[in-house]
Amino acid sequence: MSEPEITLPGPPEPSQAQPVRPGEPFWGYADLFLFLAAAVPSLLVAALAAKSVLLLLGRHADNQTPVLLASQFLGYLLWFAFLYGLLRFKYGRPFWSSLGWVGFGEQFAARLMAGVALAFGIAIAGALLRTPDIDMPMKRLLSDPLSIVLIGVTAATIGPVCEEIAFRGFLMPLLVRTLGAPAGILLSSVPFALLHGPQYGWSWRHVLLITAAGAAFGYTRHRTGSTAAAAVVHASYNTTFFLAYVFYGKDLRV
Repeated sequence: MSEPEITLPGPPEPSQAQPVRPGEPFWGYADLFLFLAAAVPSLLVAALAAKSVLLLLGRHADNQTPVLLASQFLGYLLWFAFLYGLLRFKYGRPFWSSLGWVGFGEQFAARLMAGVALAFGIAIAGALLRTPDIDMPMKRLLSDPLSIVLIGVTAATIGPVCEEIAFRGFLMPLLVRTLGAPAGILLSSVPFALLHGPQYGWSWRHVLLITAAGAAFGYTRHRTGSTAAAAVVHASYNTTFFLAYVFYGKDLRV
């Protein structure tokens, strides 16, 4: 009498695989490395383009702010075009929902207020830490009405959207999956703060406060499952500091 054959369960068919919910990472650390590596040529091309335009303008380039902001936008555009290609062609996944860009309009007013409250909280912490008054390059760019408008719009739109996609949309979910929510949120806030370090002369107090703000954005992203929600809080936070500086000549100590 022959023994019955034992059939081991195989891997699930593609149609049986559990779908990945929006914002949950299906990418890995190799993809993260490629994304970081792509930043170098993207920003280099943008910087060379800006320098070329300024050289062509020569002495007529009285206001460099539009060119510098356009260069920053070009750098982001090239960098995220690479990320789009990575998600779309390697994994066959959509760009926005994969990175958690969902529910943009949900509780919009509450998130705006959360950004304002966070800005004042960080400002109070900055006063307690006695953060030094830094002669930031951004202050020197705020020399005329056009520059003020352009920088304000960038701080409330392009900046928060791009930074949240990179840090809370792509990096943080990977770290949370590996290390858990608290560590993932905190660790993703560190490179976010270091990115802004040169603006503040590498003042450790400023870097610490920006890390705390990044952790608040990360908490929003984790709690709501929406990178868009974090971007709204971030935009409101930036706008609060920007308006305080423009109308009162103060940077709220951070």
